Amino acid sequence: MRSLRWLWIPAVLVVLALAGEWWLSQRPGSRVAAAEDPSIASVLKNPDVIARGRYLAMVGDCVSCHTAQGGEPYAGGRLLPTPFGNIPAPNITPDADTGIGRWRFDDFWRAMHDGIGRDGKRLYPAFSYTSFTKVSRDDALAIFAYLRSLQPVRQPNASLQLRFPYNMRSALMVWRAMYFKPGAYQPDASQSASWNRGAYLVLGLGHCNECHTTRDAWGGAEAHAALSGGQIPEQDWYAPDLSTRANGGLQGWNRQGIIDVLKTGQSPKGTAIGPMADVVASSTQHLSDSDLGAIADYLQSLPARRTPAPPPPGIDSAVLADHGQQIYAQRCESCHGKQGEGVPGVYPPLDGNATVLEPAGVNAVRVVLLGGFPPVTDGNPRPYSMPPYAQQMSDADVAAVVTYIRQAWSNRASAVQERDVVTYRHTPID
Repeated sequence: MRSLRWLWIPAVLVVLALAGEWWLSQRPGSRVAAAEDPSIASVLKNPDVIARGRYLAMVGDCVSCHTAQGGEPYAGGRLLPTPFGNIPAPNITPDADTGIGRWRFDDFWRAMHDGIGRDGKRLYPAFSYTSFTKVSRDDALAIFAYLRSLQPVRQPNASLQLRFPYNMRSALMVWRAMYFKPGAYQPDASQSASWNRGAYLVLGLGHCNECHTTRDAWGGAEAHAALSGGQIPEQDWYAPDLSTRANGGLQGWNRQGIIDVLKTGQSPKGTAIGPMADVVASSTQHLSDSDLGAIADYLQSLPARRTPAPPPPGIDSAVLADHGQQIYAQRCESCHGKQGEGVPGVYPPLDGNATVLEPAGVNAVRVVLLGGFPPVTDGNPRPYSMPPYAQQMSDADVAAVVTYIRQAWSNRASAVQERDVVTYRHTPID
């Protein structure tokens, strides 16, 4: 009977949401645009502030979410998939009717810091205000100045595509109480300036936690699991644990390796592919060397992780691995080496590779099926890519070769089953 009490939670949330929707419907609509404070208006026109805002917008990778494929930068139109439905990213160019042309800086600051829109409505956390709340007011002002300097693009925002009851913004009142605590980043006086800068970038504007942390059934990041890895909803891609210490996803990575992969997309330990390739291409490759070093300093301070639990019984991984070794020798060995050592600067190593070893096995499966495409960067303008094998290998063969790779050499990851390959083969690419 005790467990039945949990069945009341969805009902209570719906009742609260309906009550909240009625209350919101009684409130006035969007506020009339007011004049910007004169002291802020002059700052918004400062070329140095605009230039700094451009850099900070790249740190936050704002363009990736707020640009539709083939569309104008920052003009919105992209649908962000979530387990609850699609959320359209809005137009943030300074168009007066469809963008942020009527916004004052106070409106922008409230959105970044408090997750509240100009119309007073709570924003959905697909806009990562749970991280952006840590951004300083001065940095937010610079970003706003840059966005206001862009060419206005008239592009109406798409409609929300969330299922009931998630389409009722009033339900966010409960979600925010559980998962959101506003507050700018507070430096740790016991740490170096570089470490604090790295923490500010990783936890705030860089919003790394939004992907690299496990989320629960309500879409909230698990507080105890910050940066310890998690499967990205609706993409079937695993963002690895970012600890470089024992049992971490980047175990054995040194400071320079982290800098290299963020700057060029390649390092001696692995290559940026999947969603991270897009992040490197549009964001991290443009960061200053000092900021990349600061990020590396912070990540190297993350604690060691617990020893992972042994794989469940009942999977005969030895048979899978034997078959997979034969496939590896035929299709993979010529590039990645007999010992999974790869070719430096050309083909990534598979021995000790974070993409190979992540807990779910989804990344390696999807690379075998769909190919591996590192980002094109200034430091690596012509990267070598891996061809897709979806049309050449059966689900059983993919499961076998991925299992072999995950258990060969020094790798000690769990086996991948054929049913998993079936699932990941049919996942759409965003």
